[in-house]
Amino acid sequence: MQKKYFLSWSGGKDCCLSLYKAARQDLPVTLLLTSVNKVHERISMHGVRVSLLEQQAALLQLSLHKVALPETPGMAEYENAMNEAFQQLKASGFTGALFGDIFLEDLKQYRELQLAKQELSCFFPLWKKDSKELMTEFLSLGFKAIVVCINNQFLDRSFCGRLIDESFVNDLPAGVDVCGENGEYHSFVFDGPLFSKPVSFQKGQVVYREYAAPQNEKKDSFTTPGPPAGFYFCDLLTP
Repeated sequence: MQKKYFLSWSGGKDCCLSLYKAARQDLPVTLLLTSVNKVHERISMHGVRVSLLEQQAALLQLSLHKVALPETPGMAEYENAMNEAFQQLKASGFTGALFGDIFLEDLKQYRELQLAKQELSCFFPLWKKDSKELMTEFLSLGFKAIVVCINNQFLDRSFCGRLIDESFVNDLPAGVDVCGENGEYHSFVFDGPLFSKPVSFQKGQVVYREYAAPQNEKKDSFTTPGPPAGFYFCDLLTP
């Protein structure tokens, strides 16, 4: 059976570096899978407009499969939508999926469990690599990315909208993972060796949003939800 792979794609640097490494690990990717907020037409969590996502995929010369999610999906809604997408991709001949995770064990196990339901293989090209070394490699290869979202529990507003370069890395506070693996920040890659030409965009406003902390769904739990999580987003505009 011929192997055929898709990549879980957020538009950020880790999945982009995974895409670069995939071909060198004999895991050629032909399709990007992205969850999007169907109300606002933006990439989930990252807040990047779908129009820029589509431009990104076109310049990478890859197909794009968008999974439309409600504005605030529950876990069951999210899993149902993703499982439906996995079923569709398997029916189209895909045999495995790739992810850009680096060291979060619980997330890796969760992904493997969900993909196993559809008998799809699961690969992690960046797994257990050193974050600093991955960032150095990303920049040395000539990729260019901009920070589009930051969690204000880890970083202040000034980091949102910055280019990811050596200066950005040097300014990160102690305790923040260089690659933002703990959700400290999210990025959008707009140029590099995989792109036929740079993605065209303009920086827009930086806005602040708060999201309610997830509720514990266990019936026997009386845990009080924590405070809302706050995020800054840098809007990217198509010129």
